[in-house]
Amino acid sequence: MNLPEEFLNRMKERLGTDFPAFLRSYETPPCRGLRVNALKIGAEEFARRAPFPLGARIDREPLGFYVGEEKAGSDPYHFAGLYYLQEPSAMSVNEYAASCKKARVLDLCAAPGGKTTSVAAQMNGEGILISNEIDGGRAKILSQNVERMGIKNCAVVSATPAQLAARFPAYFDTVLVDAPCSGEGMFKKEPAAIPHWSPQNVKLCAARQREILGHAAEMLCAGGRLIYSTCTFAEEEDETQIEEFLKAHPEFERISAHKSYPHEEKGEGHFRALLCKTKGETRTAKPYPVRRNAQAIRAFSAFAESFLNSPPVGEITTLADGRMYLTPAGMPALDVRTLRLGTELGEFDGKVFKPAHALAMSLKRDDCARFVSLSREASERYLRGETLETKIPDGWCVVGVEEFPLGLGKCVGGTVKNHCPKALRKR
Repeated sequence: MNLPEEFLNRMKERLGTDFPAFLRSYETPPCRGLRVNALKIGAEEFARRAPFPLGARIDREPLGFYVGEEKAGSDPYHFAGLYYLQEPSAMSVNEYAASCKKARVLDLCAAPGGKTTSVAAQMNGEGILISNEIDGGRAKILSQNVERMGIKNCAVVSATPAQLAARFPAYFDTVLVDAPCSGEGMFKKEPAAIPHWSPQNVKLCAARQREILGHAAEMLCAGGRLIYSTCTFAEEEDETQIEEFLKAHPEFERISAHKSYPHEEKGEGHFRALLCKTKGETRTAKPYPVRRNAQAIRAFSAFAESFLNSPPVGEITTLADGRMYLTPAGMPALDVRTLRLGTELGEFDGKVFKPAHALAMSLKRDDCARFVSLSREASERYLRGETLETKIPDGWCVVGVEEFPLGLGKCVGGTVKNHCPKALRKR
């Protein structure tokens, strides 16, 4: 691997006698990992069902496993949201988020969703989670992962940190900043990043991180926790960044910080720090302006009578374009570009309610009045968009691999018409 000379010289000076071991770590394949989605299945149960070999458990993440399977992302269980593929070192941040249940949490740089989906599993549907990604394309990927994992209490937005800070001063209990960085810890996994590395880029990243952290500090309430992480080894972006932040923000104190290197731990390397805001204020935010459409709610209720075993609990809002969401209790007014408001129920066109894929992914088998359980082989056919046979009476149904939802179908005369979104189908 042709690593930048300036990078190697800096690491040699920093690591000293450990540098040869660090260099040898680049001769081994990248580490792969998956984190089981506790919203859908437990780690031990997944280990019994896993369709491919699992390696050892990952330290600091009780739901994490090392995995060598390169095609784990194409398995029906992945489509069903039973696990999230995540670099093992990055999972070490998850232990800092253990106190997020019933909290107001912001993931400020959230795409593609590793930290968001981990925090959501720990929150277990309680509290408010706002996941932000400034890049529109990456925000869509984030929203898809939130949907796939069946997360109900999350809003996905696309805004600048400054825009959010203006709307949410002293509001959040926890803010995660998985900061955009120079990516030195990803050189082995993503060699294409190597030519883009330079000392100048490290400085640019550090300046951007400083600005993001400043806005994160504004949004934390008294006693709030700031979780900061990068996938780089550069001190300017890691230890020095935290030291400078603490000098500029004396209302914060450091609780913990750790840097992992690929020659010391089985992973590609990561930095994480946990800070607490010891002084400040706590503010509320304007509540989300629920838009009640009586006609739309009647149409949804009529649909739910034959589709669900019990009606969903929560506030239903209907947007101007007809999309209907079940919004979590306490959802604040967002006033920025919003891709997801909680659980998307479906769409009302003024006459008919049509369910959304997200509704199916948010359910468990026992929630569904009509559920078509497929073998793994038949699930592959569903994910390719094929029509299937069934004995279930006509109407909308949830289609799943075994008891885990994959999406929607519509039973008509002994067949299941496929309503898996085309963009999500296997090619």
